[in-house]
Amino acid sequence: MSDKHQGIIIKVSGPLVVAKGMSHAKMYEVVHVSEQNLVGEVIELNGDTASIQVYEETAGIGPGEPVYSTGETLSVELAPGLLEGIYDGVQRPLALIEKASGAFIGRGIQVPSIDRERKWDFEPKVSAGDTVFEGDILGEVQETTLILHRVMVPVGISGKITAVHSGSKTVEEVIAVVEDSHGKKHDIVMLQRWPIRIPRKSKGKRVPDTPLQTGTRILDTLFPLAKGGAGCIPGPFGAGKTVTQQSVAKFCDAQVIVYVGCGERGNEMTDVLMEFPHLKDPNTGEPLMKRTVLIANTSNMPVAAREASVYTGITIAEYYRDMGYDVALMADSTSRWAEAMREMSGRLEEMPGEEGYPAYLGSRTASFYERAGAVKCLGNGDREGSLTVIGAVSPPGGDLSEPVTQNTLRVTKVFWGLDANLARRRHFPAINWLTSYTLYQGNVSTYWSREVADDFTKVRNDAAGLLQEEAKLEEIVRLVGMDALSSKERLILETAKSIREDFLFQNAFDPVDASTSLKKQYWMLKCILTIYYAGQEVVEQEDFDFNALKQLPSFLKVARVKDIPNEKWDEFEAFEKKLRSEILSLKK
Repeated sequence: MSDKHQGIIIKVSGPLVVAKGMSHAKMYEVVHVSEQNLVGEVIELNGDTASIQVYEETAGIGPGEPVYSTGETLSVELAPGLLEGIYDGVQRPLALIEKASGAFIGRGIQVPSIDRERKWDFEPKVSAGDTVFEGDILGEVQETTLILHRVMVPVGISGKITAVHSGSKTVEEVIAVVEDSHGKKHDIVMLQRWPIRIPRKSKGKRVPDTPLQTGTRILDTLFPLAKGGAGCIPGPFGAGKTVTQQSVAKFCDAQVIVYVGCGERGNEMTDVLMEFPHLKDPNTGEPLMKRTVLIANTSNMPVAAREASVYTGITIAEYYRDMGYDVALMADSTSRWAEAMREMSGRLEEMPGEEGYPAYLGSRTASFYERAGAVKCLGNGDREGSLTVIGAVSPPGGDLSEPVTQNTLRVTKVFWGLDANLARRRHFPAINWLTSYTLYQGNVSTYWSREVADDFTKVRNDAAGLLQEEAKLEEIVRLVGMDALSSKERLILETAKSIREDFLFQNAFDPVDASTSLKKQYWMLKCILTIYYAGQEVVEQEDFDFNALKQLPSFLKVARVKDIPNEKWDEFEAFEKKLRSEILSLKK
């Protein structure tokens, strides 16, 4: 490094390093701190003084040590080889770090994010003489057995192709040459870089209208999330945020999963790292890791890197979205990211906002979630992709009025509210059906009617209405007892109980019950609601014996409807007709 690209440390405060002689530096420029080459990022400039956020442990670093500029912003490397990868918060592959420093991450380790030696079979989709624009597909690489990696023209480059090279290539070998309108030739390689804090370009967003099918019944039926939407899962410790996110990551119908473990406990991330390589993708039967990128930045890793990890994850997710895939990003948990921002803000001596969080917490949260969306991809053709963002929030003490939760709720359209009381009662997923909500139901109702059943929306709304009625009636029961209720009100309670226990309760560790298709969810709910639909015709009779209804053979078997396999729709229909017939036989 030349002297003009070198500054001198004058202050070290945890992950914050302040350096003089940095008049050449730019905001968000990557620097190397001390002779140990710790990775840092410029986050504040004041004259020739720069405040640097260091993504590694700064113990032992002191004033007088050098800071070296790189002239680059913090970026991720994008190329074939990302899938099946496990990275830290600044996209260093943990497998290579382990080889270099053992089980614990050593400081100042510089390893390439993408394997430079591995050969990929590049199959061109263009020919010499073709005119291409930014985002156009140049060719394809079979990255894994599940995902075809589409190599795109980098943003900012358009022109005529003068050469194409097919065959076995590394990510740094030239695959095409593009001559722009000024006569300048650009060598195109498979390896691209993109700054993590800048959203990747698209032609524009469209209204999300297809539901993300998660296999979790309460989510898919009562509180659907559209592909390209944003949702949050707030809840107290132990309520099941991580298990819910992991379940969605395993069973949802997104084609690519990016899972960011941001500041969560190391053993939780270990479960993911140990389990995912052995799980089979339910849609294809292939190992789940073949469509997954994991970013691990646990609570015992440097706090500042949490801030980078969420941006690293979403930039990788946008890259696969631009290929035309449906991508889902899980961020667990955004509270840890916000706490990292609060710590850095405090060390910068900025004016604190509510509960000590920085005043820009709301805008940072919004800018992150707004990178979700269903988009028209750059390039020719009508290629479309989607990026769905699901963020867990860990409010202290389960207090949903705290700033991180409130700022998240302002920008997300789905709220899956976890309830500690349900978790204590061992009702999982512990999502409260009375407080949760979705703003995407209107968007996906057309899809439900077209792909599942004409009356799906009605069945869903009736079920939600019965659960609301049950909550009101339970207040009366607690005050004056069950005997004060009419037969119709008792019928509501019985039906709602079946919805709760037989439909909403789901065992994430049962191979059959862990994931349910959308059509099976419809039939399960319709069978349960038949109790209410048919029961209304008989319970109003004088001297009606309510126990006679509860002793019907089909009534007793409603809980086992979930055991009917997928595609056996005639069995669901037959059961529903038999249940209806038995209930109506009670008519006098």
